[in-house]
Amino acid sequence: MLLTAEFWVAVAFVLFMVVVWKVGGFKQITAGLDGRAKRVRNELDEARRLREEAAGVLADYKRRRAEAEKEAEAIVAGAREEAERIAAEGQARLNEFITRRTKSAEAKIAQAEVQATAQVRSAAADAAVRVSEVILKERMQGEAAQDLVRLSLGEVRNRLRA
Repeated sequence: MLLTAEFWVAVAFVLFMVVVWKVGGFKQITAGLDGRAKRVRNELDEARRLREEAAGVLADYKRRRAEAEKEAEAIVAGAREEAERIAAEGQARLNEFITRRTKSAEAKIAQAEVQATAQVRSAAADAAVRVSEVILKERMQGEAAQDLVRLSLGEVRNRLRA
């Protein structure tokens, strides 16, 4: 058993551990492990803090994005309402313009009818006066008859034109 390799490895390991213990190596190893554990704990705490900060930033970003979307929707809705209002105003102006033009055209037509009626009456009165004059001249004779014809024709002419 003394000649086996495993025995000598075990003896060497025990001697190595005794030397390390005498030199104070275990304290250094435990201090190193404790320091590493402390660094890892600090890094974990820092990572947790950064994660919470990132979550806060993300929540703030989402909130701002939601506000921006609401504001954009409000702007679009306002623009749509403004466009509808402008279209309604344009339609109202167009209807008003058409109404004014229609009334103007109707007034012009009525005026033309009045003028045409007056011209027809005047032409009819002139024709009636000429016919009456011819008939009366043929049937009546003398100076008194001529004066009577002129007087009555002037009266007929005035009445027909009125």
